[in-house]
Amino acid sequence: MDTALTLAWVRAVATSMDQHADQLTQLDAAIGDADHGHNMRRGFGMVVPALAGHRCATVGEVLVKTGSTLITSMGGAAGPLYGSAFRAAGKKLNTPDATPEAFLMSWYAALTAIRQLGGASPGDKTMVDAFAAGVNAFEEATWRGADLAAAAAKAAAAANAGARSTIPLHARKGRASYLGARSVGHQDPGATSTALIFRALADVAAMPRR
Repeated sequence: MDTALTLAWVRAVATSMDQHADQLTQLDAAIGDADHGHNMRRGFGMVVPALAGHRCATVGEVLVKTGSTLITSMGGAAGPLYGSAFRAAGKKLNTPDATPEAFLMSWYAALTAIRQLGGASPGDKTMVDAFAAGVNAFEEATWRGADLAAAAAKAAAAANAGARSTIPLHARKGRASYLGARSVGHQDPGATSTALIFRALADVAAMPRR
């Protein structure tokens, strides 16, 4: 994982959030404030020009700048959660290149930041359900000797499954928890946007490198 690939990943996330904004908003309309898609599109839409105007020498600098921009530009709970996650991940990576093992440690730092800030655990019907599943799959693939592309593909599939797993869950955190049993039967929007972030990494990592 190098700086160029990290930049490409963040740009791919921005494109994905723009393309899926309506879907995310529809999911959020059922159990939240109906603004998640708009907030994700706006936040990552602001990240792209912020990175273009800031020379990043390391993978970590890209991620820290991404997180800082999300915190200041994205509304709702998603801004602080995703912003803190990217910043925490970036602080673990201070070189131009990162091995899959080092990138795994940054994923764990991101997950820890999300859990500490939001207080959620797997099974609470939040972004943690997708994030934890993705990180665990990335870890398993990495320790089995997979390269970044293969590990990212496994993580993306697991994160998507994690997002889907929220449908039958009773929300215990966030705005959806106010609905009680009415939250059952709906896929969590935060888990869905998390799965999109993992998918963007897998897609970029699979592209031929020059």
